[in-house]
Amino acid sequence: MEEFALIMRHEDGHKVASPEQIQIWMKQTMDWIGGIAAQNKFVSGTGLPFEDSRVVRHKNVVTNGPFGDIKETIGGFIIVKVNSVDEAVEFAKGCPVLQGDGNSVEVRKIAKSDGTH
Repeated sequence: MEEFALIMRHEDGHKVASPEQIQIWMKQTMDWIGGIAAQNKFVSGTGLPFEDSRVVRHKNVVTNGPFGDIKETIGGFIIVKVNSVDEAVEFAKGCPVLQGDGNSVEVRKIAKSDGTH
């Protein structure tokens, strides 16, 4: 089994949803993660709130982040334990973040602690 990170990207992190819409999305996300966990494939994960974030750049330049020079923002990630990248992609396809136009889920293999792929 290999581990993959499913990184949830939002096209425009500056848009603010209503508290009610955020609750709906959170429930959908928890249900999605619950389905993965029920298959014993969920390893860990977390959301990445926008407040109290900074970007540290070359020469220790610090800016409020994470909205620097990118159009997308990372809203969170989960780690899954699967047999292949294709299985990880199938989980990613069910992510509620994909309901948003322009949003995406990036699937990245996690390097093993011994440095191998």
